[in-house]
Amino acid sequence: IHWRTTDGIPCMFTVEHHSSFRGLIGGGGSGIKMQDGTLAFPVEGTKKEKDGKTVSLVLYLQGTETWTLSKGMSDDGCSDPSVVEREKDKLMMMTACDDGRRRVYESGDKGESWTEALGTLSRVWGKKRDREAKKVGSGFITATLGDVETEKRNVMLVTLPVYSTENDKKKGKLHLWLTDNTHIVDIGPVSGDDDAASALLYKSAESKTNEKEKEDKLIALYEKKNVGENKPSPGMVSVVLTEELKRVKEVLATWKKVDERVSQLCPSSIAAQETSTANACGTVNITAGLVGFLSGNLSDGIWRDEYLGVNATVKGAATAAKGTENGVTFTGRGAGAEWPVGRQGENQLYHFANYNFTLVATVSIHGEPKEENPIPFIGVKVNDDNKNPVLLGLSYNKEEKRAVLCSGGTTTEHSVAWEPETTHQVAIVLQNGTQGSVYVDGQRVGGSPSDLKDKDSKEISHFFIGWEGSNEVEKVSQEDVSVTVRNVLLYNRPFNDNEITALKANKVTVP
Repeated sequence: IHWRTTDGIPCMFTVEHHSSFRGLIGGGGSGIKMQDGTLAFPVEGTKKEKDGKTVSLVLYLQGTETWTLSKGMSDDGCSDPSVVEREKDKLMMMTACDDGRRRVYESGDKGESWTEALGTLSRVWGKKRDREAKKVGSGFITATLGDVETEKRNVMLVTLPVYSTENDKKKGKLHLWLTDNTHIVDIGPVSGDDDAASALLYKSAESKTNEKEKEDKLIALYEKKNVGENKPSPGMVSVVLTEELKRVKEVLATWKKVDERVSQLCPSSIAAQETSTANACGTVNITAGLVGFLSGNLSDGIWRDEYLGVNATVKGAATAAKGTENGVTFTGRGAGAEWPVGRQGENQLYHFANYNFTLVATVSIHGEPKEENPIPFIGVKVNDDNKNPVLLGLSYNKEEKRAVLCSGGTTTEHSVAWEPETTHQVAIVLQNGTQGSVYVDGQRVGGSPSDLKDKDSKEISHFFIGWEGSNEVEKVSQEDVSVTVRNVLLYNRPFNDNEITALKANKVTVP
């Protein structure tokens, strides 16, 4: 690292805003130079109020005259900020908060106002349950990555501690995470047992003039807190992440291939090869906001997400769907899959589902269940003292051959015709955390959105796919009935009626 003089940068700043703080200190995260030349640094401010809460904000220099303290700030109790410029004039700030979760904020006006990024990265990373929250700064940078076969993509890289599931392990290993602000993948550990602050440095091959050195380089810096009893810390440790950077590029290549696969789900894109991914399904951009995709990758009781994010856990009898390789068939009551949200634990990559989501799947039911009451076969559940009632979903009523709406933990009177042995497209939509809708073949079940105010502060536990039943093995009936679920798509945004209709018009024909 070659240090240069800072003669051209003023050391003083004056702002009215400064008087409302007892003190300001550097946030620990590195500063950035924005595309318009502005220098921005994350800082912590301690309020003058009695409780003296800490907040995170930015200090920036535009030109060479005066430093400006942003008017906007994080919620109270959020400190250790790191900041990046996600795209031109768009800042993102990651903070460590008193509740143990990492809150991420977005700003398009240099911090004059901040909006919590609840639909993407905010509250994804947290602490181990029943563990005291330790706030440490995170590595948080942007990078433009790709190779000859993969178009360059602007992504973010994060280093954060991940704690052992063993009760006696109180230290965390730093993990490298990759995200494009939609998908998130854990690349793996980059340190030993060190629960410490970290930073990332990235140098692109294009920035080097020496031909022999023309390769990307990613370096992790982290604080090694403890070496042993009565032994001083060695301070900062640096690690060159050569293999991790290679893995990052492999993941990016996979994302691109999966995007191309998903775009082919619409028949119109097959008929017209020149149709782009963005409009292959007419008015629906089928990959915009697409976070997870379950297709035919099933093995060892795990239904794997094609985007390498969160996998679903399979219970009961399950096999790859016949005829194609894009789905799973569940046989017997209790056979199904759980796709975790809150149930994922410390780090919840699908935390956005508590606010907005769209779940789309192609479903067919084969045979007649002996169960007299409607049986839930797809939906979303909430945490409620381990009872996990169905917040929103569908049950099958064999007597009337109808799919019945489940809402707010109860079975409603609303239903829609459902023919066995026939493929149907199901979509479940949650908007603003309180308005829910379920569609079958483009038709909303019930005619209007369901009011889910009873959800209150209850968080989403998981999505269930396939026959929902008791977890007790002796109560599971292996009936001659099955449900086949194909091409499960999870989005971090709510679809509107027009998008649902357009998607239904392009429904994949499945034998």
